[in-house]
Amino acid sequence: MSQSEQLPDVLPRHVAIIMDGNGRWAQRRGLPRIEGHRRGVKSVREIVEAGADFGLQQLTLYCLSSENWKRPESELRRLMNLLEQFLIEERSTIMRQGLRFATIGRRAGLSDGVLREIDRTVQVSSGNTGMRLCLALNYGARSEIADAAREIARKVQAGELNVDDIDESTVADSLYTAGMPDPDLLIRTAGELRLSNYLLWQISYAELWVTEKFWPEFRRPDLIEAFHAFASRDRRYGGLKG
Repeated sequence: MSQSEQLPDVLPRHVAIIMDGNGRWAQRRGLPRIEGHRRGVKSVREIVEAGADFGLQQLTLYCLSSENWKRPESELRRLMNLLEQFLIEERSTIMRQGLRFATIGRRAGLSDGVLREIDRTVQVSSGNTGMRLCLALNYGARSEIADAAREIARKVQAGELNVDDIDESTVADSLYTAGMPDPDLLIRTAGELRLSNYLLWQISYAELWVTEKFWPEFRRPDLIEAFHAFASRDRRYGGLKG
């Protein structure tokens, strides 16, 4: 960590990011949309390294939403290729930094190559003890909650769970993020003021921070700026201070 970087005394444990604006960044420069995604990978690398340096417990990146399948097939095919390449190329860095790799979302629809590299990276990094890097792939919060409801219903049908025993912990333990801490800070790039079906259950008490910068422009100093904004918030979780 650079001595010039002034971090606040209070840091979030878990940061979730909606990496928005790759396509618009490219279009404003007369480049194909896929070039924006390629440039966005550079931001991913820098922010992952920064998160590990700063001692985050978890960093969750919204890479592919369940709604993104509406995009042109050619773009989706290039995205799958880019994701597979990223997983292969970054595996050595993940191991060098001691990161634990995970994904959330539905596996159906992801290419065989992507699934193969996901499984390999999860396996080889399972013994690491550093920051958890979690990629949200083919992820949608409403689908996640629906899947959790089905799992809970099956347990009730099987006699493994009593209806009267269902509480918030039951739901949380049935989500894709079971065993993960809820995000303390949600960052969104490109200036959009919406949640885009991202971690709707988990961010109930997260602090929100939005920047006008497109994701390919987002760098380490921007993350530090978000941390300072987070540290300045009065987090009362519905109670009264003092």
